[in-house]
Amino acid sequence: MAGPLTHIGADGQANMVDVGDKAETTRTAVATGSVTMQMATLRMILQGDAKKGDVLGTARIAGIMAAKRTHELIPLCHPLLLTKVSVDIEADEGLPGLRVTALARVTGKTGVEMEALTAASVACLTIYDMAKAADRGMVISAIRLLEKSGGKSGDYRSEA
Repeated sequence: MAGPLTHIGADGQANMVDVGDKAETTRTAVATGSVTMQMATLRMILQGDAKKGDVLGTARIAGIMAAKRTHELIPLCHPLLLTKVSVDIEADEGLPGLRVTALARVTGKTGVEMEALTAASVACLTIYDMAKAADRGMVISAIRLLEKSGGKSGDYRSEA
């Protein structure tokens, strides 16, 4: 069962959580998302023929940059000194489309789930942006946390 919402005070107002007294630990989070598209669009991306350039490389960089700026995008997130962010993108002909996996790591007082989720989301959005001229019907979906470790709440691993 879920605990109380940490960003809502007794008066019902949104607050940034005070993490000042928390111990610094290594915290890692992995998130995923997918972009479903026409098979022709997937082939175009994999062959490097998109008019805007290298879709996969650009999406990877966009995801990394987004993770580093999460606190500017999501209210009440703490700015973090991330020690690692990676974004991997794999083709999945079964979709057809691309699966994005983002990892964020920090040694600090608060978790990095939002940074991993932001990286995965923005990488998917970048794929859409760079290939939309060929396929406006692409669908971004399944953005979710796969796992997290570290911190007082312990480890989490998605069952799905």
